[in-house]
Amino acid sequence: MSLSVIIPTYNEKENLPVLVGRLQQLPLEELSILIIDDNSPDGTGELADALAQQYSGKISVMHRQGKLGLGTAYIAGFKHLLETPVDYIVQMDADFSHQPEKIVEFAREIPAYDMVLGSRYIPGGSLDETWPFWRKALSTFGNLYARIILGMRVKDLTGGFRMWRRETLAAIPLDEIRSNGYIFQVEMAYVASKLGFKFKEVPIYFAERKFGQSKMNLSIQLEAAIRVWGLRARYRDLKPIK
Repeated sequence: MSLSVIIPTYNEKENLPVLVGRLQQLPLEELSILIIDDNSPDGTGELADALAQQYSGKISVMHRQGKLGLGTAYIAGFKHLLETPVDYIVQMDADFSHQPEKIVEFAREIPAYDMVLGSRYIPGGSLDETWPFWRKALSTFGNLYARIILGMRVKDLTGGFRMWRRETLAAIPLDEIRSNGYIFQVEMAYVASKLGFKFKEVPIYFAERKFGQSKMNLSIQLEAAIRVWGLRARYRDLKPIK
């Protein structure tokens, strides 16, 4: 099983070397890492280059000219990796909100599915216990809101810790994916569902970052709430291929 992990970065200098070290320790022989840095002013991009030299052949780095957004980073990474023979592609945050050891469990489940999602909202899944009530409520509501509007059975539609089969990503019209913030995760899962792909949710613990600053803010959440309606309209004629 060949597997590549995409890690978009913007000012993640403290987190990146620790995360890379933990990924390299996973009992997965054919694991590689693609770091996509948006010209981080804290030097994350230069550190990524140094890590690529340290772990020669295991890490590649894509440098972009500015802060171009999460969605475009993943689309660029997906397209790049689809030009390689990799079997499975993982997307995850750089801030340790996603525990890298869960990838081993994802890898056990993926042969029977088209996509595996890390889920905070199924039995065994949870949010950081230090989050205040209002933040947990907002996260839960935002996810439920999107699920109801789009008619999705997936419990965690907004999560960003996922493993894809290359065939699944190859079938998704990546050039048509327009979302670039929080809503990107929703759009990708919704299109995959409309195309008839089979999901598996695995429970995860979603931790608060220890270093750096969160990229999430109210404007991103409001954009997601509004754009969910547009997704339903735009993809209403999309038919299953499976």
